[in-house]
Formats: sequence, structure tokens, C-alpha cells
Amino acid sequence: MSLNPRARRLFAAAAAGTVLAATACAPEEEQTAAGGGEPVECAPDSLPTLAEGVLTIGTDSPAYPPWFVDDDPSNGEGFESAVAFAVAEELGYGAEQVEWTTVTFNNAIQPGPKSYDFDINQFSITEERREAVDFSSPYYDVRQAVVALEGTEAAEASSLADLAGLSVGAQVGTTSYDTLLETVDLEGDPLVYNNNDDAKQALENGQVDAIVLDLPTAFYVTSAELEDGVIVGQLPQSDAVSEQFGLVLDLGSPLTECVSRAVDTLREDGTLDRLEQEWLSEAAEAPELS
Repeated sequence: MSLNPRARRLFAAAAAGTVLAATACAPEEEQTAAGGGEPVECAPDSLPTLAEGVLTIGTDSPAYPPWFVDDDPSNGEGFESAVAFAVAEELGYGAEQVEWTTVTFNNAIQPGPKSYDFDINQFSITEERREAVDFSSPYYDVRQAVVALEGTEAAEASSLADLAGLSVGAQVGTTSYDTLLETVDLEGDPLVYNNNDDAKQALENGQVDAIVLDLPTAFYVTSAELEDGVIVGQLPQSDAVSEQFGLVLDLGSPLTECVSRAVDTLREDGTLDRLEQEWLSEAAEAPELS
């Protein structure tokens, strides 16, 4: 995917390989497979990956920023590419031992044999999906953000009360819509759109004052798609509509426990926070509306 110069400058940060930890799970410690099978050791010579000595990671194509850069998951740039390589490094796989494969979003979470060891593609962890696939521990806690056009009343909003008298919309059936319903006391019902493209078009056409998107998507939209788009702020976190992204593995995969342990370590040692700041920094600075 081609980025305009402004977007390219925003996403052209240093390669994430410099922040990858070199610690692997201790070979002598065994983890029980999620499906109740034989215990496995969290070391490259013991993990039953698809290809011996290789970690195969799946994602969709095109691979969009800020999750990936230049439609190239293998370059280590972009939040999810950097997270994937960090997990691989924590498991003991160097960058040269990582292979990427293209898997569409829907196919990745369907039941049946997988062409990947784990897949990373902004998959929200849900109980319905858990019936078909395994999820690792979450690597990203999703926030929702309000997007408006520069110079409008919505763009000047500094509180939830400022949004109450405006028309605000979101894609139906999404966490963005649920969070909007729960956190903003609108005078009327939120406007509903079939997808984010429809919502963006309505915003550009002046049919809605503001729309709600997940924060990284809001960052990309305002950087590369909406010429005058601005992030007004983040909506408050809600326990009722919390959303987290997890790595997807085959149902009952013997790798799930080791991959989850790697993610947990990256969260505990601050690596995930550092990668989020590096690749989602502009979005993370959006103020929280209260």
C-alpha cells in the first residue's frame, strides 16, 4: 500500500529489532499444551512448530500501518510486526528463523488445519472465536477514539459533554459502537454505518459531526486518509466493553502456553509498552475525554 509523504514520515521509525529481548523460555521448564496433550518445552529444539527450527507467522495482505509498514511484515516495522518478532525472540527464534505466510482474516480464525504457528492481525479475543481457535495472552488493550474534521465544533470538543449535542456515529456491531453507546450521553441515537469506509465518507460529506474508531485505526485514518481529520480524544475505558488483541493459534495447539508465556514476559518487562509508544505514539497522546 502506498503512503503519502506525511504518513510515511509518521511511520518511518527505527526498526523494532533493537528492542527485542534475547531471553528465551527456559528449556528445563515445561508447559502443558492448551488442549490437554503432552507437555512441551519452551525452546526452539522442543517446540512442535510446522517446520523444524522455524517459526511460521501468518497475517493478511495488504498489511496496513500502523500495524505494519510498506506492506512488508518481515521488516520488523509497525506495531504488530515488532510484537511478532519480539515474541519469536522470547521463544528463542532469531529473525532469520521467522517465516511469514499470507492468511486472510476470516480464514485465520476458521476451524481446521493451520498454515501458521501463530497469526497476528488485530484479532479481538472473543468467546465465540475461542470455539474455533486458541488465543495467546493479550498483547494490546484497545482504546476507542473520536475523529472529526479540523475546524469543526466536534474537533474542539474537550469533554464527553461537548459531544452530547452533536451527531456521532460508528460501525455497527463493533466495540467502537458499544463504547460510544456506553460512554457518551448523546441527545439522539448514534448514527450507524455498515463499515468504517461508510462512516469516513459520511464525515467527509458533513452528514455526521464525528465518528468513533479504534485508536490505531483513528491514527492511520487521520494521517493518511482524511486530509483534515483530527483525533479529538479517547473515550474512557469501559469494563463492560473491554477489547484486547491476541495472537491466534490452532485450537488446542501445544504452542499456546509457551506463546502466552512469551507475551506475558514482554508485557511485564515493558517491551509491549515500548513498542506501543514507538509505533502508536501519536495516537497514544490523544487526551482522554471525561
